[in-house]
Amino acid sequence: MNTIYDILFHTNEALFRIVSENVWEAYLVLFLIIFLETGLIVFPFLPGDGLLFSAGVIAASSEMSIVLLVPILILAAILGNHFNYQIGRKIEHRIEHSQNRLIRKYLIKSIVKTRLFYQKHGKKSIIIGRFFPVIRTYIPFFAGTVDFDFQIFSKYTIIGSAIWVPFFTLSGYFLGELPWIKDNFELIFLGLIIVTLIPFFYAAIKTFLFKKSM
Repeated sequence: MNTIYDILFHTNEALFRIVSENVWEAYLVLFLIIFLETGLIVFPFLPGDGLLFSAGVIAASSEMSIVLLVPILILAAILGNHFNYQIGRKIEHRIEHSQNRLIRKYLIKSIVKTRLFYQKHGKKSIIIGRFFPVIRTYIPFFAGTVDFDFQIFSKYTIIGSAIWVPFFTLSGYFLGELPWIKDNFELIFLGLIIVTLIPFFYAAIKTFLFKKSM
């Protein structure tokens, strides 16, 4: 837990330290963080985009191999999504068979609405949602709760992961050695988190104001 805490709040320094001590431990820690962010709905706060960028920066100036790093993190993202999907399916199964009338009345209505959303936007939401914190944690979970077609989900999860991970990791790898990037890395890391969160907060505020006006 201390290692994850250090990576969250002292990303560059923590990664450099882990890589210098044991590069295989660094691969494992990065794998676990990406897996947890996409695999469990209680970890939407983990910094996926910024962490991928940081990992690319570290790989450019250490013994960490970008050739190994990218597929390892793609695999973490894919497995995380699939794990989250299966959790959603188990919860949906319990709701469908619940004897509690309140649960059935309110939650099943929500499931029906969510199912309609996935029927219309499911494919693109799985891919585009990858690029937005919080959203990418919940998309696979809700896909499971509405029993979204698993083969389609799996296919677009692989596509989304294969775009998302290289985009940020290779950006860090090729841009990380630039002097301006090095001198302002913490600011860039924070900026990535803020920029990718803007659409989420915009949608949340818009929904809140719409409900308030009704």
